[in-house]
Amino acid sequence: MSKKINIVTLGCSKNRVDSEFLSKQFQTGGFVTVHDEENSDADIVIINTCGFIADAKEESIDTILFFSEERKAKKNEKLIVFGCLVERYKKELAKEISNVDAWFGVHEAKDILGFLNNPFFQDKIEERLISTPPHYAYLKISEGCDRTCAFCSIPIIRGKHISKPIESIVKEAEFLLNAGVKEIILIAQDLGYYGHDLYRENRLFQLVDKLSGLDNLEWLRLHYLYPNKQIIDLLPLFKERKNLCKYLDIPVQHISDKMLSKMRRNHTKEDVLRTIDLFRNKIPEIALRTTVLVGHPGETEKDFLELVAFTENTKFDRLGAFTYSHEEDTFCYKNYKDSIPEKTKIERLEIIMDLQQNISESLNINKIGKSLKVLIDRKESDYFVGRTEFDSPEVDNEVIIENSDKLKIGKFYNIKITGAQPFDLEGAVENAIQ
Repeated sequence: MSKKINIVTLGCSKNRVDSEFLSKQFQTGGFVTVHDEENSDADIVIINTCGFIADAKEESIDTILFFSEERKAKKNEKLIVFGCLVERYKKELAKEISNVDAWFGVHEAKDILGFLNNPFFQDKIEERLISTPPHYAYLKISEGCDRTCAFCSIPIIRGKHISKPIESIVKEAEFLLNAGVKEIILIAQDLGYYGHDLYRENRLFQLVDKLSGLDNLEWLRLHYLYPNKQIIDLLPLFKERKNLCKYLDIPVQHISDKMLSKMRRNHTKEDVLRTIDLFRNKIPEIALRTTVLVGHPGETEKDFLELVAFTENTKFDRLGAFTYSHEEDTFCYKNYKDSIPEKTKIERLEIIMDLQQNISESLNINKIGKSLKVLIDRKESDYFVGRTEFDSPEVDNEVIIENSDKLKIGKFYNIKITGAQPFDLEGAVENAIQ
């Protein structure tokens, strides 16, 4: 019988793609692979870790310890750990946790294959076994990051920005579409930097143009774009391509020019405001998502109140916030003290999120009575859950729909919005979309 591998993935969607690639390689080599299977009877467990901030590192360590204990009880043949946490702390982890057979960094996927005597299949590098629901998938267009944000450990972990060739990305997208995927979500640490290393010029427009022209692609969604020229260059495509979701994720992090400078963000308050105004004027229906960081070294009460005012005035459709984490080897760690008390950080986070909850609820109430195109993601007890083009999976609003025999997961429907919650909508089926 074929041996079974359970691949457990922590952290971001980029990690998920790495795990899906490994899964396809192992399946091609004759293994049976599953993702994040609870109470698994797997012979081998592989954990893909996250090491971005303190909470993520703690979750990764807890998961390793859990499966280390599980291994003793279930007598799994092997326990393998790889990814971002290992890239940063391999020696320390190996010293402290003995019940792990092998540790691999973020760029050592081939070594994991070799460790389990699985060949590397070059002809499968654009193929994956997706672990998301089969109607949507993430597509990573580059590795690493060339930015030097003061608080961020990603360049330390993932290295310099490396773009994948357009031809390879298109092949991967075609593979996903042939497998039944309806929505492709482009991801990278910075989509806007795509192509600079490979083509000596930005090629994001050309890439999005090619992908949005593929047959059977219902939605193409863009994640993580900085407020710069590259994002503005995409405006014509947002107008012309119906399958390019009217959705943008622009992680601004702060709005105070002093804080943006301390964070080494390489954009200003004026850049942010100009980009937002331009897109909202040219594409009024667009949903804007952002992320903000509170408690960064040097953030005064005045700086924070400027961020609060910006959040209140801008009314982002979607907003996530997190507190500053003092990460080893970052610019902040070497040059600033983690001077703001944890209590203050949490208080500021709660203020921002309470404000965003009110904003989100108000925006949702305004959608009552409207008919929206919704993609059904899953069924839960006596109702279905879906999303509009204005919402990304796992992080944004959902549409809760009363149970109906007409609905099928992975299909699109016109849904009339009948109710609103702070972060969700309620609706009823009008008709299916062919």
